[in-house]
Amino acid sequence: MVRNMVPALKIIDDEIEKLEKLKIDMLKEKRKGGKDMKIAVSAAGKGLDSQVDIRFGRCPNFVIAEMEDHEIKNASDLENTAVAQMGGAGITAAQLVADQGVQAVITGNMGPRAFAVFQQLGIKIYQGSGTVREVLQKFAKGELEEIRDATGPMFMGRPGGAGDGQGRGTGRGPEQ
Repeated sequence: MVRNMVPALKIIDDEIEKLEKLKIDMLKEKRKGGKDMKIAVSAAGKGLDSQVDIRFGRCPNFVIAEMEDHEIKNASDLENTAVAQMGGAGITAAQLVADQGVQAVITGNMGPRAFAVFQQLGIKIYQGSGTVREVLQKFAKGELEEIRDATGPMFMGRPGGAGDGQGRGTGRGPEQ
């Protein structure tokens, strides 16, 4: 009986190996911007020619792009309603973007709270700069670096001097 099972186990092992290879290939394809993928980009303005905003939670706008066969098929603007919040802007912005059904986010920097939301939801985060169009093209080619940890502290983009510098001009050069 055991001898009869050995060929069957070999067939099962071979099938598992094929499935694992297929899964790896699919993940690589998805990272390059697979066939149908929705991506959010933090933007300083509206449209594909807007600059990527380095602040995720406090950017004024998100461009939601639909990628198909590694090309931008559609793009729409989404106002970031969290921009003026006193606290928790990163979490609120992350939920706003996740509600759009995106599989990836491209931004300049991301704080720990927004990062944790995306990590829990399985949404990949990539770092990019330039125009929204440029970073989407780089994403499609697999040229953007995936962010694997928060790149900025909490309250980084908070208005009114509540960030790390506490309004003291820290890091902005000598006073004028």
